[in-house]
Amino acid sequence: MTATGDALATRDFNRLRELIYTESGIHLSAEKRTMLEIRIKRRLRTLNIPSYTDYCNYVFDPAGRESELVQLIDCVTTNKTDFFRESGHFDFLVAKALPELAERNRAKKVLAWSAGCSSGEEPYTLAMVLAEYARTHPGLQYSILATDICTEVLEKARRGIFKQEVAAPVPQELRRRYFMRSRDRASPLLRVVPELRSQVEFRRLNFMDTDFGLSEPMHLIFCRNVIIYFDRATQTRILEKLTGHLAPGGFFFAGHSESLQGMALPLVAVGQSVYRKVASWN
Repeated sequence: MTATGDALATRDFNRLRELIYTESGIHLSAEKRTMLEIRIKRRLRTLNIPSYTDYCNYVFDPAGRESELVQLIDCVTTNKTDFFRESGHFDFLVAKALPELAERNRAKKVLAWSAGCSSGEEPYTLAMVLAEYARTHPGLQYSILATDICTEVLEKARRGIFKQEVAAPVPQELRRRYFMRSRDRASPLLRVVPELRSQVEFRRLNFMDTDFGLSEPMHLIFCRNVIIYFDRATQTRILEKLTGHLAPGGFFFAGHSESLQGMALPLVAVGQSVYRKVASWN
């Protein structure tokens, strides 16, 4: 039997988007129906399921949900990112945030979190910036947690392999220092050096989870161009959770297009889409 699929019926679309919203917080508007239909079609082929209705029934069956829910959520996540995206944030990190953290946090290492890390460009950018800062500030230690709900991009991120064109925004000196060329000189691929990869822990995390499993407060949280995929109420809940894991005096970096205005959060603006958590340092 060959899975070809028919069209995604309104009833099935509504059932699926409600499930996606409940499980991941991602809000799919009615205009996203065609997008969901196209992305699920790949799952029909993979699972050899003949129609969208049969797929919907499979997902809502307890056995099917256990194995397919993660894949369904992977289908609807958007994973657009770049090295040194919104580069002003990294300038602020070097010029203001890191000197302040180093001064206030002498006995500890800097803990950074890339929340919604996609395929790894953001946490590896963070790792390069922190490694460069540590080169001129002996004794500075750091580690980076990188999380995403999508298992597919996390696996890609862990490998740390990128096309040369993807790594083009990385300054040439940093590319020489932190990327390895393939032995096959005709290959267009680069790989992040092991020393840098070892500083980043990749982990699947669903913002809807009650417990994020973090044992220590973070000094830096990058959550950029992520909350735009949630409705306002869900955005507020997510940001309350995230800032709850931010150390007093720590810095929160949002996307330039994202507004935190009107939310009751313990943050004060200190730069363009950069915020500091208020309260005294622990």
